[in-house]
Amino acid sequence: MNALVATNRNFKLAARLLGLDSKLEKSLLIPFREIKVECTIPKDDGTLATFVGFRIQHDNARGPMKGGIRYHPEVDPDEVNALAQLMTWKTAVANIPYGGAKGGIGCDPRDLSVSELERLTRVFTQKIHDLIGIHTDVPAPDMGTGPQTMAWILDEYSKFHGYSPAVVTGKPPDLGGSLGRDAATGRGVLFAAEALLNEYGKTISGQRFVIQGFGNVGSWAAQLISERGGKIVAVSDISGAIKNSKGIDISGLLKHVKQHKGVKGFHGGDAMDPKSILVEDCDVLIPAALGGVINRENANDIKAKFIIEAANHPTDPEADEILSKKGVVILPDIYANSGGVTVSYFEWVQNIQGFMWEEEKVNCELKTYMTKGFKAVKEMCKTHNCDLRMGAFTLGVNRVARATVLRGWEA
Repeated sequence: MNALVATNRNFKLAARLLGLDSKLEKSLLIPFREIKVECTIPKDDGTLATFVGFRIQHDNARGPMKGGIRYHPEVDPDEVNALAQLMTWKTAVANIPYGGAKGGIGCDPRDLSVSELERLTRVFTQKIHDLIGIHTDVPAPDMGTGPQTMAWILDEYSKFHGYSPAVVTGKPPDLGGSLGRDAATGRGVLFAAEALLNEYGKTISGQRFVIQGFGNVGSWAAQLISERGGKIVAVSDISGAIKNSKGIDISGLLKHVKQHKGVKGFHGGDAMDPKSILVEDCDVLIPAALGGVINRENANDIKAKFIIEAANHPTDPEADEILSKKGVVILPDIYANSGGVTVSYFEWVQNIQGFMWEEEKVNCELKTYMTKGFKAVKEMCKTHNCDLRMGAFTLGVNRVARATVLRGWEA
């Protein structure tokens, strides 16, 4: 099932539980604005190349729109639409004053030189600079982009509007990026796992974890969980997968990954088939890679008691039903991976104030937000007698609906 169909389905179920009227429901689904621009740049060899850039701005009832910019060859409009909508609900669940957006450029960043990427980013910014802004739409990094991309956007935007560090988040610290931003999503996953396990009288220590994906989110989650005494028994990434029932030495693995660009070949564990990582025996499964990896084909074989969704949309609705019948508890992505956007909000606040925080304050505030968020989701589960995914969706949709009605926007 594609991401947009699944997201719309979850939204409609939440709207029904909340008893929203059909006009309001319809207006909440329709994106505020869809932008598509042509970006032509001279390549290093003097030839011209044209790329398509876009930005979907979904909703701004609760504040400026927020969401990543990805550089990827296959940018599917449906997926981007779904991710923009998910950002609307995610920021509402986290209770930060934003709406949702998403965007990017259809290109393969690996085929472009650094100077070509810079020219492309600047041309894209020139085309959309009057449609983004500190109080309008605040982009962030996503697949294929990073702090350097944000630095280029900030510089190009500032040529038109004066120095505006708060126009993007995920910047390098030298340009107003927040301390703790790099680890934020992974740290949020740790706090989410603690909150969930605590509910069942358990702690991180002594639980066995399997992590699919060892990029930014997966590697930070693994590092922080193992520091808390959690045992990481299997890890996979694009290069391969390894397992060790006694627990993988994460600091050793991080060094190996830095050197060899992947987990494959690490001596502190046995090689395994990456396809079987999700059905590996463990207490907590953390999918931290792509969407749609847990589906009806593998859901019956999953042995984990808890699934914490660090990736966006890793579980198909069919798998959701199979797993809930088995009694597996799933902590949904719109809550579990909201640490990144929460610390992006802290970065924006620091930039607007012109006053930067210590890393300890960033992490402490993040824990407060994640803990409050979990309590609010649980309250919704009690009120509507539903699972955690619907608890999170009803919480997010209800907050956006209330803001929409209060602003007099309902049709």
